Amino acid sequence: MSSQQQQPYSCDTMVAMPSATANGQVIFGKNSDRPQEEAQPLVMRPRAVHEGGESGAQFVDVPQARETLRHVGSRPYWCAGYEHGFNEHQVVIGNEALPTRLPVSDEPKLVGMELVRFALERGSTAAEAVEVITGLVSQFGQGKFENSAGVRTYDNSYIVADPKEAYMVEAVGHDWAVRKIGDFGTISNVCRLGGPKDRVSPGASKRASEAGLAQSDDAGGFSFSGAFADLEQSASGIARQCRTETLMGQNSGDMDARTVMRILSDHSDGVDPAEPFVDDVAGQLSVCLHRTESETPGVSAASLVADLCATGERLPVFWCGMYSPCMTLFLPTFIEGDLPPALAVGDAAPSSDSPWWTFYRLTQSGIAEGPERRAEIRAAWAPLQRELMESAYEMAIRGRDLIEGARPEQASALLSGYMHENFSRTMEIARSLDRQAAVS
Repeated sequence: MSSQQQQPYSCDTMVAMPSATANGQVIFGKNSDRPQEEAQPLVMRPRAVHEGGESGAQFVDVPQARETLRHVGSRPYWCAGYEHGFNEHQVVIGNEALPTRLPVSDEPKLVGMELVRFALERGSTAAEAVEVITGLVSQFGQGKFENSAGVRTYDNSYIVADPKEAYMVEAVGHDWAVRKIGDFGTISNVCRLGGPKDRVSPGASKRASEAGLAQSDDAGGFSFSGAFADLEQSASGIARQCRTETLMGQNSGDMDARTVMRILSDHSDGVDPAEPFVDDVAGQLSVCLHRTESETPGVSAASLVADLCATGERLPVFWCGMYSPCMTLFLPTFIEGDLPPALAVGDAAPSSDSPWWTFYRLTQSGIAEGPERRAEIRAAWAPLQRELMESAYEMAIRGRDLIEGARPEQASALLSGYMHENFSRTMEIARSLDRQAAVS
C-alpha cells in the first residue's frame, strides 16, 4: 500500500450559494488529489435496507444504518470511502486532508473518506450529513493513527452542501468545528474554523490542553484552529485557499458550472491570487495539480462539479471528470439513472478497460510532450463539452417532467441511455487520443 503512504496534502473544495451564482442555484466543485497512479473509479450504490451488521469501515466497527441512500462516490480503489460524492437528495460532499499538530494515536479510528460515505448514505440534507460526520467523529474518532495496513492517515476537513445550505467541517481526532457558509466558501488543507460564531465539539478545549496544544483567540477564548493548525505544513493549502477564494469572489453573482470547472483547472502558483486564469501547466503549486517532477507527491486525479436545483425546475446535474480537470471531459451524470458500469472499473494495475487509466495515460502524455500536446487534448474535448453543456440541462428538464408525471422508470431509461451514449462518445475520443500518444 505504498501509494497511500505518499498521499499529498492537497485537494480543493468549493461551493457557491444562490446569491453567488448566475442561475440562483448552489454549485459545488472539488478536485480530488491523490497519488498519481492510484485509480479512483466512480461507483454508484443503490438505496438499501439492512438487518444489522457492520458498515464496512476498515479499522473500527461502525454499526450499519437501518437504511442507506442511493449515492455516487469517487472511490480510491483500496478504500471503503470516497474523496467526493453525492446522493439522491442532492447532498454533495468533498473531503480534504487537514494538517494538524495533534499527535499520532495508537487508537484505531475512521479514515476520513469513510466519513464521506457514511454521510452520503445517511444524510438527506446537508445539516443531517454534518450531524452524521460530527457524531461519528465524536464516537469513533478519525485522523492520524498507527496501523499495519500501510494506510496514511490524517485529520480531515469537508464541505457539505445541499440545494439550500452548505457547511464547512473540520475534524481533528475526536473533535470537530462547523461553520455555515454564506455567499461562497472554499477549503484547501488548512485549519480555519473555531471562531466565536462556529460550533465546536464539547471537550475540544480540554483535549487540546491535555495534548499541550491549547491556545486562546484574541478575545481570550479557546481557538480550535489556533490549537490544532499545523501552519508549517499548510503553505500550499493557504496559497490555494487564497487563489480559489479570490477567483470565486471575482466571479460572485455570475458563477455557473463552467466557471467552477475553470477554477478547478487553474494553474496559477498563487503568488498573485488575483491574476487571470492560468490555463496551461505553469509549475508545481496550483489548484489543478500535476506531477511534473519526481518529488511532487500527487496529482488532481478526479473532479466533480455539482449544479444543484432547489426550485424543482430540473434535475440536478453532476459533472464528473477523471484525472486532470484541465485535460478531461466532464461527463453529465444523473443519479436518477444508472451509470455506465465501466466507470467503476479501476484497480492497482493499469488496464485498457478502465476509463480512469485511459485518462491517466492521456494526462501523462500531455505532461511529457508539452504545451502543444496539451492544447491538442483540450481541443479534442471542446466540441463535445460544449454540446453536453447544452444537452444535459435539456435532459434534466425532460427527466424531471417524467418523474413528476409518475413515470420514473421512463425517466431512468432516458437518463441511463443518455449517460451511456455520452460515455461511448467520450471513450471513442479518448482512445483515439491514446493511440496518437502511443504512436508519437
